[in-house]
Amino acid sequence: MFVRNAWYVGALDKEVGRSLLPVRMLGENLVLYRRQDGQVVALEDSCPHRRLPLSKGRLIGDQVECGYHGLTFDCSGACTKAPGTAQIPKSALVRSYPCVQRYGMVWVWMGDAALADESLLIDIAQWNDPQWGVNSGDAMELDCNYLYVTDNLLDPSHVSWVHQTSFGSPDIIGLPLQVQVQDSGVTVSRWSKNVEVAPFYKKFVKFDGNCDRKQQYEVRFPSQAVIRAIFLPAGTATDDPAQFHDDVFLMDSYNFLTPVDQERTRYFWFQLRNFSPNDEAVSKVFNDDVRHAFLEDKVVLEAVHQGLKARPAALDLPIDSGPMRFRRKISQLIDAEWGASAQA
Repeated sequence: MFVRNAWYVGALDKEVGRSLLPVRMLGENLVLYRRQDGQVVALEDSCPHRRLPLSKGRLIGDQVECGYHGLTFDCSGACTKAPGTAQIPKSALVRSYPCVQRYGMVWVWMGDAALADESLLIDIAQWNDPQWGVNSGDAMELDCNYLYVTDNLLDPSHVSWVHQTSFGSPDIIGLPLQVQVQDSGVTVSRWSKNVEVAPFYKKFVKFDGNCDRKQQYEVRFPSQAVIRAIFLPAGTATDDPAQFHDDVFLMDSYNFLTPVDQERTRYFWFQLRNFSPNDEAVSKVFNDDVRHAFLEDKVVLEAVHQGLKARPAALDLPIDSGPMRFRRKISQLIDAEWGASAQA
């Protein structure tokens, strides 16, 4: 079960063109394509006649023709042509999903279309800021439930073991975590003071010696994460951006999880950084190194998924506080949606 009244990434912008792209989201099959004016359309990927996926048909102008018997559907999902019939059947309809293009991605509203609101999309103030660099990121599929990924994204402690050659550092093992629960999501953070700069970041920080480092992992409901890395020269830690040292390193990693179904998750991401805004070489290093780290997570999370299917966990640890609070709230949101649906 999933929260449905929310925006999920259906595809990268570059994946959607003038062809029929099948995608699976929240256990539903959709077909995406781009109209002649560039707007993206998302329809149910199933002809109501014999359930052949519409993605196996043809795009004619801005309409989709089923590849079995030629029923044709417009961008709203209405049937405009039914060869061999005197009148188009009233049941010849497919569902249409609201779509928005933003941040190089196509977002799809999976719930009640009447509730779709573009203002609910994540706001990224630095996206068009010329002082910030962007590496365009990637997408990959994980063979695990999306909640194992949200668990991971609310667990700064795992970097010391899973990402020893990139984000991890022995100096930060065992340091306490702060957990905050807001209406929008859960944030887990901690300061590590006077510690060694982790390997990934050493290539980019502008100062020498040890650092004060903040890890801030915010996961917003239902499945969007903003991970902020702050590195300052040792002794200059502060949460006030106006007081940041001139050589502060800032990296915001945006992570968007789309459940394919209960067993798989599609993971989209990009990073913003407060330096080298137009340096493609730096962006390539970020893309390559971050993807390598995410592949390390992939190996662990897919094994966790299989392990927990076979046998439930025997204990929880203090570091699980953030993930457990997030899961409780997700369950409440799902129950509320089901309750509202039942009343309707």
